[in-house]
This record gives sequence, C-alpha cells and structure tokens, in this order.
Amino acid sequence: MKDTQALKDFLQTPKKIIITTHANPDADALGSSLGLHHFLIRLGHEVNTIVPSSYPDFLEWMPGNPLVINYEKSKEAAEKLILEADLLFCLDFSGFGRIKEMREIAEKASAKIALVDHHLNPEIKPDFNFWNDHSAATAELIYDLIVDFSGKEAIDKGIAECLYAGIMTDTGSFKHPSTTSKIHRMVAELIDLGADVNKVSRLIYDTNSLQRLRFLGHALAEKLKVDENARIAYFVIEEDDFKDFRLKQGDTEGLVNYALSIKGIVVAAIIIQGENEIKLSFRSIGDFAVNKFAEEYFNGGGHKNASGGISKLTLKETEKKFIELIEKDILKTRIK
Repeated sequence: MKDTQALKDFLQTPKKIIITTHANPDADALGSSLGLHHFLIRLGHEVNTIVPSSYPDFLEWMPGNPLVINYEKSKEAAEKLILEADLLFCLDFSGFGRIKEMREIAEKASAKIALVDHHLNPEIKPDFNFWNDHSAATAELIYDLIVDFSGKEAIDKGIAECLYAGIMTDTGSFKHPSTTSKIHRMVAELIDLGADVNKVSRLIYDTNSLQRLRFLGHALAEKLKVDENARIAYFVIEEDDFKDFRLKQGDTEGLVNYALSIKGIVVAAIIIQGENEIKLSFRSIGDFAVNKFAEEYFNGGGHKNASGGISKLTLKETEKKFIELIEKDILKTRIK
C-alpha cells in the first residue's frame, strides 16, 4: 500500500511511461503489460509497451496488440522512447538479464523503475516495488494495483481479458498449487467485469496449426524419453524438428506438461536446440524445486515447480548433464 500511494503521487501529472517484460513473452507477461497499458492510457499518460523479442501468434488477439513495439524490429525508436521515459515498468521479470539485448539501454535510462513481478530472488532495485513471490501470476499483481489505484470499475472488458489470460496460463489452467481461493474470487470478478473466458481459453489453447498437431504426435511417439526408476520424463527437440514440421514460436509450448502428466513422474523437462544456445524448461510435482536446480546448473530460475534455463554446451552434452544432475538431485531429495 505504501508503494501504491507513492506511485499514485508520482503519477499525479502526465508522465512518459514504458512498460516492458521478459524476452519471448508468454500470456502472463503480455497480458499484464497490455492490461496495465490500457489502464495508464486512461489515466492520461503517454504509454508505450516494448517487448525484447517476438511472441507466439496465439497471443496476438489481445486488445492493444498492434501497439506493442518489438525491440528487435524497431531498435532505434524503442531506445529513444526508453531514454525519454519518466517511468519504466518491469513486468514479470526481476533481473535485467531477462530482457536480453534491451538490458544495456534499460540500465542506462534515467527513468524511475516500478517492479511488478512474482519470481524469486529479485535483482532489480526499484523505486516502486510491487514484487510478491506468493502471487500466482503477474496479472494478479496488476489486478490488485489497478483496484488499489482506481477501484474495480477501472477494469473494462479488454483489461479483464488480458489479465484473465495471464492468470489462467500461469496457474496451468488453475491446476498449480498457486491457485488460491483469492485467485478464484479474482477470476469471478474478471468474469463479472466482462472477460469472455471461453473465448480467451479457445484463442490460447485451441488455435493449433495442422503442423503443430503433427509435431505433437511425432514428439510423443519419437521424442519422449522416460526413466521410471528415476521418475523423470523429458523431450529433446532438435533444429531439424523445427525445419521438418515448420514450427513457429510457441509451437513447443505446453509439451513439457505431457511428460509431467505420466503417472509416477515427478520431474519433466524439454530440451530445445537453438541457433546459439540450448533452452531448457523444467516442471515438477511436489517438493522437488526445479527453480533451484535451474539456477544451480543451467543459469536459470523461476518458480518451485516451473522454471527454465540455458546451456552453451552441445545438445548431447546438455542432455547428458541434465540426466546426471537430475538423477543425483532426485536421489538426494529422497534421502532427505
């Protein structure tokens, strides 16, 4: 409440505001950003949302999507806006390393910083702090911020649908342990405020291309590796898979959850070969903290049961490292 009032005081006069989020934005990152964008515009501020990189096309339905500036495609214009800004909102990330190539200009900017995030161990030192690692999604924090500022009536249908998308996806469609009674009450309010939850769910989950469905079948039949003794399951996706199935960004989203859904599995992963690095995504059930695993071994982090990391090793070396370390850590957890 203290920082809400301080931010409210700061925004008494029109300001130039930049909203940004992590590279490869997901539904929570983009939904939170656009929900906040619409709210701040209505308060009379000059607002620009700048993302470090592109995002899946199944998120392009969100109100305000045409206003989003992709830093990779409009670097010069984006940097000018950041340097002229009075306030920089950092949404759904807590370390400037997560915004990749934008990091240098963001750290150079003279703008005050507002942090709205729910990930562990924040590195950013903000002027206005709305960080809470107990929140299920950054969209939950944006909802609270808007309501604290102006009441529920400030949330229109567009904002409600953006925030619902973030909450729905970051709770795993309300399956994750982070799904509290508060979340359900909040979602009920968003529905009352106009969110068409059937539409949002369909646009995010039920707009598959034929190629993606064929890839899912291929991945489940040919790429899934299971160690029932170690209770792990994972996929290794190669560059050739992207070429063979003409995959687009976002087409591997959710694949790791199929591995985690196998009876008896406690840790699942997907290892994806990129041009310059290997990306890893981890999921777990119960007490095994994949965020600590990702942070210690793969320069990553995230939430206890959902995290990610990167590797500069070859694909085979990365897979070998993952298997050796995860088996050792799972054994260690059992011993404890």
